[in-house]
Amino acid sequence: MISSLVYGTYMATVDAFMLGLLKAISLGWVSKTLIFLPTLLYAIQPWIFLKALSHESMTVMNLLWDVISDLLVTIEGLYFFNEKISHTKAMGVGLSFISIILLSWDDGYLRKSSE
Repeated sequence: MISSLVYGTYMATVDAFMLGLLKAISLGWVSKTLIFLPTLLYAIQPWIFLKALSHESMTVMNLLWDVISDLLVTIEGLYFFNEKISHTKAMGVGLSFISIILLSWDDGYLRKSSE
């Protein structure tokens, strides 16, 4: 349970940092020459994902990575870039937290009880 959540959070943090950097480049806050950084770090992501697959299925690992990334990027957009979202979209963000809990839940007890 913890391992898949840690890997998902790590990969999502890389996503959030890189997307924030790309947004800063697009706004002209930093030099376009920094584009090499997201390119390099995104090239490393498949190696991290491969290691994560030893702890969780591809389906769950990808969902964890995506949902955690979406949450981190949303928080970054709201607080760092002053973007706004509607109340309905904010409810969707809240439901993402529930999704992460359910996806990282260790349901090994179901396998044991069915044996």
